[in-house]
Amino acid sequence: MSSGTIYNANEVADWFITRLNTDAGDTMSPLKLQKLIYYAQAWHLTIFKQPLFQEKIEAWVHGPAVATVYQRFKSTSKDAAIDWKVPVSNVEFPIETQHLLEEVYSIYGEHSAGFLEELTHSEPPWIKARKGLDVYEKSNREITHESMISYYSSINHD
Repeated sequence: MSSGTIYNANEVADWFITRLNTDAGDTMSPLKLQKLIYYAQAWHLTIFKQPLFQEKIEAWVHGPAVATVYQRFKSTSKDAAIDWKVPVSNVEFPIETQHLLEEVYSIYGEHSAGFLEELTHSEPPWIKARKGLDVYEKSNREITHESMISYYSSINHD
């Protein structure tokens, strides 16, 4: 069981950024990073029944997003690579959380940002949060914890 500590989304973002193998040419766009953070929160809620980080996830046009992470990387185009030299925090997550983050990265990290955007657009949590909005209508509607737990519990086969 994960510890009761709730982190912030930028600490989770930093964990993913530090996993990049830049020597092998790995890159991470802000769009892809947002999706990895979303899946980390969704699966943490589903498996450990508690949030991984405190910020809300909003149903933006390009999929789930955390505003504080957006603000941090907004100078980088959503599809461009984040500068891997960006300062990062070195948070020690509990071993169970590290395993979960590694699993999220191994499953979702191999996909492109565009693929992950389409994937989130096909899943009920984002769809429900955007109900009634036009395709390109800006929104800060929250993707609720309950919505994430409900959907990801239904597809969790562990």
